[in-house]
Amino acid sequence: MNLLTSVLYWLSTGMMIPVVVLLLIAFGWSLMLLGDLYGQYGWRLRHRSTIQQMLTKAERDGIGGLALKSLSKGKKSRFVCSLQTLMQQSGRHCQEEKALTDFELACRCDLDASLTLMRVGPMLGLMGTLIPMGPALAGLASGDIASMASNMQVAFSTTVVGIFVGAMGFIVQLIKKRWHQSDHALLVYLLELSQEEKE
Repeated sequence: MNLLTSVLYWLSTGMMIPVVVLLLIAFGWSLMLLGDLYGQYGWRLRHRSTIQQMLTKAERDGIGGLALKSLSKGKKSRFVCSLQTLMQQSGRHCQEEKALTDFELACRCDLDASLTLMRVGPMLGLMGTLIPMGPALAGLASGDIASMASNMQVAFSTTVVGIFVGAMGFIVQLIKKRWHQSDHALLVYLLELSQEEKE
């Protein structure tokens, strides 16, 4: 029994460094996602009026007369790429449906990163909290207060970082999901306008 508990102890303490490394990677990843979110927000803010004008023009003149040059400057958004594909495939039902499906899949892939952080971050934080607790309790029992304090500091630090990573993943997931739903609804609406033109 002592051998089994010793093996478990070695395994758990041996996981501490990988957990900390993964937490640091997840923290950097969450900052990158926040930067990407800010970039997308800036694009939407700059082109909000242009998209509204485009929608008004499509309702009045049809989707065929849309000009996407103003939206295509710089890095194209996923919405613009999908809209261009829909316009190129206008009238071909299967290709139009595939363009919408591809957009949905791309949006899901975009959300996977934030979803992963939202779930994995707190898990890593919890592991980083529990692993040092064993040595901390052992230090307390032996009267080594300095060792206990050091281990508790690591435990609380990993908890904070794990919660931060999970929170950032949740925020990015929530905002991007709403954006993707809005873009998808707009693409479907424009596709229906295009189909009405053909009838």
